[in-house]
Amino acid sequence: MIRKDLNSEILEKLDYFFEISPDLFCIAGYDGFFKKINPAVSNLLGYDEETLFSTPINDFVHPEDQEVTAKARKELTKSKPLLNFENRYLTKNGEIVWLSWTSMFLEKDRLVFAIAKDITYKKKLEAERNQLLSNLMMINKEMETLTYRTTHDLRSPVNNFIAILNLIDQSKIDDRENIELLGLLKESTENLKNKLDSYVDLLSKRSLEESKFETVRFEEALNEVKNSIHSLISSSNTTIETDFSRVETVIFNREYMESVFLNLITNSIRYAQPGQPPFIKVKTKKTGKTPIMTIEDNGMGFDMEKVKGKIFGLNQKFHSHEDSKGIGLYLIYNQIKKLYGNIEVESEVNTGTKFTITFQSL
Repeated sequence: MIRKDLNSEILEKLDYFFEISPDLFCIAGYDGFFKKINPAVSNLLGYDEETLFSTPINDFVHPEDQEVTAKARKELTKSKPLLNFENRYLTKNGEIVWLSWTSMFLEKDRLVFAIAKDITYKKKLEAERNQLLSNLMMINKEMETLTYRTTHDLRSPVNNFIAILNLIDQSKIDDRENIELLGLLKESTENLKNKLDSYVDLLSKRSLEESKFETVRFEEALNEVKNSIHSLISSSNTTIETDFSRVETVIFNREYMESVFLNLITNSIRYAQPGQPPFIKVKTKKTGKTPIMTIEDNGMGFDMEKVKGKIFGLNQKFHSHEDSKGIGLYLIYNQIKKLYGNIEVESEVNTGTKFTITFQSL
């Protein structure tokens, strides 16, 4: 509202404000033509004022948005303003620009007063984000398919291996040490078979059940993993220290939890410092209602500045170890995110690495 006692100088300044605004200011008639515009309209669309005033506004609107724009304009009344209405316009050189409109109708003069913001950059960012999400979903689908095929195909040779082990007559073996080694080999093979079976069952569901929430005991999940890689832990002289006294259970997914333990522990062993036995410390705590688990080691570590933003990426490798595939961290990151958790990492070269996993609040 303009006060009646404003002098002409202030009114001129208001006109100046209208002229210099980077947003698009316009007054349009209910006949669908511009009556007054500021320079921002012409600068953005690329048309001169004569063309803008003599051409129906809807002609500048992107063909796919013309119908919805015309409908919105017809519904515009004094009691029903148009707020945050988004549509596309075509510039003189054919480029698409996105505008967000706020419009008011002055009934007695049958005029529409409107302000528009150029949101083209925002829309481009949204499109890029959606494309990245689409690519990520496709990669996840391919990874699941590859994992399923690999796991499924491995079961046959493992079953054959178990069958061969069962054919060995231990009564004909006199050396006690060989008997013990044969027992360990059979136990490890059985654990591998069980793990492959569980992965196949999990991936075969192809439904939300594969990521269902359940009560998971940290110690039980860790023990399952330790049993499956007992020989690796023993041969590498790895020490695993745990403290689950503050938080013993969490609402998560048992298969995913075992995958987290398996990947982080084997990484700690794989990237241990030469000549120094791996030492891994696992503990839990709670901040408010949020369970948190940390897994820390004394391994080689890495330069956080160099790997910033890449640590959980697919096929990212930070050491030249021949067994490194750049998949493990990517896998557990997506598993944790899928169940509304978060994982962060701290590391320092020749000092070690610490992963902090935050679970969904209880």
